[in-house]
Amino acid sequence: APSRLARSPRARPTMSAATALSARSNIAAPARLARGSRGVAASRVASRARSSPGSSVVVAKATPAEKSNIVVFGGTGGTGSECVVQALRRGAKVTVLARDPSMMRQPPGTGGANEGAPVSDPNLTVVRGNVSNPEDVAKVITKDTTGVVVSLGGKTKDVGATMLTDGTTNVINAMKAAGIADDARIAIVTSIGAGDSANQAPIVFRVLMATVMRSIFNDKNNQEQLFLGPGGPGRDLEFCVVRPGGLGVGPPTGVVNVIDGEAGSIARADVADFCLGALFEEAFPYVGKAPCISSVGGTSWTKDRGGKGMMEA
Repeated sequence: APSRLARSPRARPTMSAATALSARSNIAAPARLARGSRGVAASRVASRARSSPGSSVVVAKATPAEKSNIVVFGGTGGTGSECVVQALRRGAKVTVLARDPSMMRQPPGTGGANEGAPVSDPNLTVVRGNVSNPEDVAKVITKDTTGVVVSLGGKTKDVGATMLTDGTTNVINAMKAAGIADDARIAIVTSIGAGDSANQAPIVFRVLMATVMRSIFNDKNNQEQLFLGPGGPGRDLEFCVVRPGGLGVGPPTGVVNVIDGEAGSIARADVADFCLGALFEEAFPYVGKAPCISSVGGTSWTKDRGGKGMMEA
C-alpha cells in the first residue's frame, strides 16, 4: 500500500520518485546513454544530475532485485540483517561478510515469529571475515556484484575507533578493484546527526553526540566524508548515504519520510527497505545524496513499482 504522508512545517512537496528525479536533474526523463570509452552497455546506465544544479552525469542503471547479486557488510546486525532477509525475499542473491557467521539470524522486525532463527536460503552465502581486513573484503566483492549495503556498527571499545571509516574504505577499494565502480550502487547507513545533519537530531541526542558518543560520531563523520567530502575516494561511486532517525525493532510500517527538519523514529525494517530501494529502483531520487529519514514528518518516499521485482513488499 502507498506510504502515508506525515507532513511537518518543513515538509518537502510530495512527488513521485521519477518526478523528483526529473526535477532535480532538469531533464524531462532519465535518458539511457552509452558510456563510450568506458565500454558499459547502454542497458546498464541512465542519465541523471547529482546535487549540483544543472550538472548531468552518467550513472549506473539499477538492477532489479531478482537479478541482483548484493553484498551486505554488517549483515548480522539489526539493520543489516533486515537488508539481508528482505533482499532474499525479493529474489536477490546475497553475500554477507561476518566475523561470526552463526550470528546470521532472523531480525525481530521482518523475521516476525521466526525472530532469532538461523537464516537459511539457497541464495545466501555467509563468509567468515572482518571488514577491517582488505583481503576479506576483496573475497566477497567480485565483478558479479551489482550492489552493496554498508550497515556497520558496534561499540567503539569492541570494534575500534576507526572501524567504520577503515572498513568502508576497504569496501570502496574492493569495488574499484573488481571493476564495478561504474556499474554497482552502494547504500551506507550512518545516523541522523552525522555530517551536516547535526541540527536535525533531537536536543538530547545532540548532547550525547558531543559527550559519550563523540568517538563514534567522529568515525561516522569521517565515514561519510569518504563519499561527500572533496576528493573522497567514494565520491565517484553511485552512493546513497542514509541517515536514519531513532531506530526501532518493530515490523516494517511502509512509511519512510525524507526529513528537512528534526527527525523522529523509524523501524530498522523500514531503513532496510530504503537502502534496498537505492540498489534496486531505477528512479531512486537520492543517489549521490545523504537523506535523513524517519517515519514521522517530512515527505514520503514513493516506491517505484513499475517493474516486476522492484521493491515488492
